[in-house]
Amino acid sequence: MIPSPYLLYLGNSTEALSVKTSRGVAAWRPELCAGEYRGEACTLTVGLNHLSFDEAVQHGAKTLIIGVANAGGILGPQAVIDVVAALRAGLNVASGLHERLSAHEEIRNAAAETGRQLFDVREPPAKLPVGNGRPRAGRRLLTVGTDCSVGKMYTTLALEKELQSRGIKADFRATGQTGIFIAQSGVPIDAVIADFISGAAEWISPVREDGGWDLIEGQGSLFHPSFAGVSMGLLHGSQPDALVLCHEVGRAHMRGIPGRELPPLQECLETNLKAARLTNPHVKAVGVALNTSNIDREEARRVCESIEAELGLPCQDPVAMGVNKITDRLLECFETCEPV
Repeated sequence: MIPSPYLLYLGNSTEALSVKTSRGVAAWRPELCAGEYRGEACTLTVGLNHLSFDEAVQHGAKTLIIGVANAGGILGPQAVIDVVAALRAGLNVASGLHERLSAHEEIRNAAAETGRQLFDVREPPAKLPVGNGRPRAGRRLLTVGTDCSVGKMYTTLALEKELQSRGIKADFRATGQTGIFIAQSGVPIDAVIADFISGAAEWISPVREDGGWDLIEGQGSLFHPSFAGVSMGLLHGSQPDALVLCHEVGRAHMRGIPGRELPPLQECLETNLKAARLTNPHVKAVGVALNTSNIDREEARRVCESIEAELGLPCQDPVAMGVNKITDRLLECFETCEPV
């Protein structure tokens, strides 16, 4: 367990997507956050008080969360300097980047000298099993996407909150760095050796016999050439009973691949359902979750209505509209859930 409260590190970030980890933790676990740290060149905020490392310690912060991401997932030179300064101020440090904190001698030395801890959450658990595809008890929902970074984590967390508000047992199962910070548990699925991805999905959503739901955070997209393998492994290992398709309205192309269009929603949904049937022949689609942050509210309503008519599924923006209709459909399809 990573000690909290957290100080969220934004560094010198200037692009919104680069601080999605900090933004996600601040949005979903504000009670765990003491503030944010911004470098002099940073143009962004996640809405928390700006604190220096010394001020954060005085406010009770225990751990600096490296809440930024970049191409390759590496610590830049300034971030290394800042991590050392945070350790010397009395903070533990946690990172979800591909590059490990312990890969830097100066960071290792500072941690040893100060007695502070380093947490690399992108380190998978040891001895993950190979997936076997055998049916197991319990209900599971997986979010899937037309692309990366279209709202799968937010949708999964919104569904957890909505189900719990109705007295239904539900647990968010994290598969990415931000989700792991939020849930304080999970598996960084993109750091798992390929042969063990489906087994990792089975591991985080084991046999469940209390009538509740495991809500599994999706990753990537079957239509993204870079990340389809992770998406497929999650589909097979999760054995999902239900799928929710996530999409960002107005996205011009696949993330990181200019010129490659996103798939049509119907095609994307059918492809995911077909893949999921390998381990759960009875899987059902229960809704579409949209990120409509790029359009106004009235246009968002019209887009949702159009998609509902096209696909015959409830369609909502989890942030702007909630997920009540998607949850209604989920519970209509699976009436065996027991209240808490």
